[in-house]
Amino acid sequence: MKHSKVGSVMTTEVVAVRPATPFKEVARLIARHRVSGLPVTDADDKVLGVISETDLLVREADADASAAPGRRIRLSGLLPAARREQAKSRARTAAQLMSQPAVCVHADNTIAEAARSMARHKVERLPVIDDEDRLVGIVTRRDLLQVFLRPDDEIRREVISEVLVNTLWLSPRTIRVSVTDGEVTLDGKLERLSEVAIAVHMTRQIDGVVSVIDKLGYHADDSRLRPSEQALHGVTEEWLHRL
Repeated sequence: MKHSKVGSVMTTEVVAVRPATPFKEVARLIARHRVSGLPVTDADDKVLGVISETDLLVREADADASAAPGRRIRLSGLLPAARREQAKSRARTAAQLMSQPAVCVHADNTIAEAARSMARHKVERLPVIDDEDRLVGIVTRRDLLQVFLRPDDEIRREVISEVLVNTLWLSPRTIRVSVTDGEVTLDGKLERLSEVAIAVHMTRQIDGVVSVIDKLGYHADDSRLRPSEQALHGVTEEWLHRL
């Protein structure tokens, strides 16, 4: 199946700063360009780290708090995460303010891969780099959500062509496929139980699919057959391992 790539939704005109960029200039750039964060790059445009609005707020909040009478925090007694936050409160340049290492993706990564990376690292944006690790764009959560704006008719056509015809070698009218607001309903009867699992699994992988309603039946239960026997019946061991 053809999955949408990061390169198709990323922003190529990226606002970036150098490590020596002053704190005030970073804040001005974020405000002027109305972005929630920006990457820090070196002279070769390689990404060193990322600065978010949260990093700026930590700097300002801790600066105000540290001005309170009697406030003294010893870094030696803090956990690593707390030490990093405390260091940011004294940041004067982008290098001191940024979070590193930067979590990046490539333009040919799928949108699903980028979304998983965002969720795993709990970030809201990902710098996009080329094969030489140079910055070529940036992708945000909002950009990735564009995949769910695919028209229902387009999703339906892909389910029929990629799942029914190209994978299961079935007639396009073997089962009924309907799509409403990204929710796909598969209704009909397939020859084998294993084909039902493949049809549902592959449909879920299609870009823009929110959920799958499985109304599929089958004529033969091949779940107890050995892999070699399943292959003879048209279902390969490779496919079964993917499910």
